[in-house]
Amino acid sequence: MEEANTRNGPLHADVAVIGGGVIGLGIAGEARRSGRSVALIDPAPASGATFAAAGMLAPVSELHYQEEDLLELMLESSALWPGFERNVTGSSAGRGTGYRTTPTLAVGADAADRRALADLRDVQLAHGLVVESVPLREAREREPLLSPQISCAFDIPGDHQVDPRRLSAAILAALANHQPGDSSWIAGAEDGFAVHDTAAGLLWEDGRVVGTVLGSGANVLATETVVANGLDAARLNGLPDGLSLPLRPVYGDILRLRVPEHLQPLVTATVRGMVRGVPVYIVPRDDGTVVIGATQREDGLSASGGGANPVSAGGVYQLLRDAQVLVPAVAELELLEATARARPGTPDNAPLLGRVEGREGTVPGLIVASGFFRHGVLLTPAAAKICVGLMDGTVDPRWNKFRPDRFSRPLSAARASTGGPSADTPHPLPKDHA
Repeated sequence: MEEANTRNGPLHADVAVIGGGVIGLGIAGEARRSGRSVALIDPAPASGATFAAAGMLAPVSELHYQEEDLLELMLESSALWPGFERNVTGSSAGRGTGYRTTPTLAVGADAADRRALADLRDVQLAHGLVVESVPLREAREREPLLSPQISCAFDIPGDHQVDPRRLSAAILAALANHQPGDSSWIAGAEDGFAVHDTAAGLLWEDGRVVGTVLGSGANVLATETVVANGLDAARLNGLPDGLSLPLRPVYGDILRLRVPEHLQPLVTATVRGMVRGVPVYIVPRDDGTVVIGATQREDGLSASGGGANPVSAGGVYQLLRDAQVLVPAVAELELLEATARARPGTPDNAPLLGRVEGREGTVPGLIVASGFFRHGVLLTPAAAKICVGLMDGTVDPRWNKFRPDRFSRPLSAARASTGGPSADTPHPLPKDHA
């Protein structure tokens, strides 16, 4: 393994991807498949929101009121998932990523939950989605450990799942699968692609972004730079003047539990429930564990975390309580892990995805892919396809509604006219516009 070494001058890549969460990894993998060399810049890839994510690929269940604009993108990405997964693992079995196409079962605990799920089903059907009512007896035949007290069940064949931790490991392994001398190999990067450092800011030359300066002060020079580092995107130095990336942290508590041998499988497919109006889900893993999640909070505990990821005691209690209402045997499981991570939300809960438009035209060399909130894992194939398409000069007008500059005032021409700081400057730190 070659250790990262930036002391002998800048690293050179076709693409610099800032951020090693699932979105950044997906973009990096697709860019590599397109024949480009890729530098992945992250001190600890897949350790943020991706580490905690349950991995539900749920365009139907995740249709929320007043978020209908996202539906087309979610359905597009869902359709891309089988091919994306095959490209990552080289097979169609899903064994390397925990990818499963078993339908999701949505259940309600009481009469009010039944009405709420029925109302949501009406909205889903109105958008052409498939949600089928399932007799309670049939639901319990499919999932014998479901509580006999549930009030309703719906089959959602279009909602699937993947294991984000295994997916991330598979993409990292694929990125490392090359040799010195290959056109994809970046001299000075670990395994020819990995840069275990933070990105401090963007580098500019003659009005275009030409890479990034690292926290260590070294440079990574690239034809295309993709900002995919979640909440940290808004804190990068050297963003185009006037560009606003209004990202906010939304924390979620999530639990991982081991299922004793005599209870396996606890459930055979993802169970999404509504318990007294509060959503909860149970997601099975191939290793005999289940994931239970996830709370959603923007509270004082989150704000006082000081950069940490505090787990809410009330959130853990709520998840275990509600999961037991749906599957009483949850009480007999072994609690392995309670995790909290911040997901990057935007004012409209839709991603910031695409190029940035300034008064002098599109800012060359810069692509933003952040703000995926609850949908990062689901939207990874679509984000990767869109970003690599932009690198190829292809613009799909369907996704203009998610432009990263949609919350910004008209961008200043100053950056384009002055060219910003030069990539030839040893350690440029542009003005902070975060």
